[in-house]
Amino acid sequence: MKRIFWLLLFVSTICSAQKNNKAKIKAQQKADKAVIVALQSHIGFLADDKLEGRRTGSAGEKLAYEYISKKMEEAGLEPKGENGTFIQQFDVPEGKELKSANGLAINGFNLRLNTDYFPLNCCGNGKVVSSSAIAMPQSESVWFWDLKETLEQNKNNPHFDIEDAIAKKADKVATKGAAALLVYNSSGINDSLRFDPKSKAEAAKIPVLYISKEIKKRFLNDELGFADYTIDILIGQKKRIGHNVIGYINNGAANTVIIGAHYDHLGYGEDHNSLYAGTTPMIHNGADDNASGTAALIELGKQLKSSTLKNNNYLFVAFSGEELGLFGSKYYTEHPTVDLTKTNYMINMDMVGRLNDSTHGFTIGGYGTSPTWGQQLSATDAYFKINFDSSGTGPSDHTSFYRKDIPVLFFFTGSHSDYHKPSDDAGKINYTGELMLIKYIYNVIEKTNDKGKLAFTKTREPQQMGKRSFSVSMGIMPDYTYTGTGVRADGISEGKPAQKAGLKTGDVIIQIGEYKVPDVQGYMQTLGKFKKGDATKVIVKRGAEEISFDLVF
Repeated sequence: MKRIFWLLLFVSTICSAQKNNKAKIKAQQKADKAVIVALQSHIGFLADDKLEGRRTGSAGEKLAYEYISKKMEEAGLEPKGENGTFIQQFDVPEGKELKSANGLAINGFNLRLNTDYFPLNCCGNGKVVSSSAIAMPQSESVWFWDLKETLEQNKNNPHFDIEDAIAKKADKVATKGAAALLVYNSSGINDSLRFDPKSKAEAAKIPVLYISKEIKKRFLNDELGFADYTIDILIGQKKRIGHNVIGYINNGAANTVIIGAHYDHLGYGEDHNSLYAGTTPMIHNGADDNASGTAALIELGKQLKSSTLKNNNYLFVAFSGEELGLFGSKYYTEHPTVDLTKTNYMINMDMVGRLNDSTHGFTIGGYGTSPTWGQQLSATDAYFKINFDSSGTGPSDHTSFYRKDIPVLFFFTGSHSDYHKPSDDAGKINYTGELMLIKYIYNVIEKTNDKGKLAFTKTREPQQMGKRSFSVSMGIMPDYTYTGTGVRADGISEGKPAQKAGLKTGDVIIQIGEYKVPDVQGYMQTLGKFKKGDATKVIVKRGAEEISFDLVF
């Protein structure tokens, strides 16, 4: 009888365990389905045409940050932006802008902007009323310069920079008392001059304007004759406003884990960062880049809010301005809303929606930024095939945190043929794959819950890659948000030419050898003129001081 009793009890226990196990599996399946439905909803909204590509500062960006804010609030996250909101604003400089007050009149005749005249890139602001003659320059009057002779002398000089020559001329005549400089070209050589709003040329102390040949002929044929000039030039900085969205889970812990993803995309490609080859403007919906990462951010916020992982606080940041050069994340690291020194580590999710169904492969960057990652993460996984990249830098927002000596991890399911094209749509997202990646990331957070604050280690810097290839590198990390003339070093790589020469973070490179460096593009072009072993001088601005360094590539 006893045997029968124990046998029945055993069978009952087994059945109960199986029933409980089935219930757990069913509950997990239900939870997984809910996450997939939520991901479809988030990405479907963010990648909808009505958001017009979520370009930073646009109406579409506003719709996106309002949606993300609402989802953070629904998840129970505390607003951690500015003024008790989820939003943190930042400026995105767009270059120079001619204000409506601009004008040039000769003998009372108002000239047409961009037809009869235009400000040159080195043009300074100012108001001038003067009676002047070309052949008789006087103090506090308008002076003139014909480019003909200079262009003819340098027509075979590949290093000649006409804009640099004009800037030097403007400085020279300003010191002699000129109130403005009118430039014209009586030669048959094309000078290709124009007003470039993106130019980072330093403004001269005086207005510097280019007048057409027709205007020169009409008003200035007699070089001894006086004419009356009225000049009113006001060039300001054009900018748009970007918006980070920040939510917080305060567990009263000593340290905070930052989880981030950028939500901005390319709009219609107005910022010239699209790979679309067509001529008709098209909306770039950016479903994978990076509505996918933003959706994962929202879902992780919901999961961590209800979790038992309380040894860290959690800060969730949806960045804008990433596509323009990490503007949002760089701004946050310089204006943190939670003490940055108490940051444990940062996780960045960028393009996590295209997991390959056959290989299940994805990349984790930042593997070398803390010894903890090597102890906790393994390339051997039952579901995923993982590729590790040790570098803490790359073309996404984790770079901004790595530069503040914070351990980072960067999750990325890989590039594809729809990258930065209008075809990156929600229907191409692997939602089940993204669910599995979210589970993996949650598991990483769980594993580090009781590890305290992670140690930080510097890593190698990846070789500069892109459409251009260079045989040399200085070993600086350019600050793409810098708006002045030159290239500011946001970081200096160990053992590279810049460090060996003595350059420091914050230095602004303004000249390499005989080549002026106006901006990042000019810097890249200049690198292409050197080869390994070349020795040259590099001139930098360090504060108000200009310093020259000897550098060997």
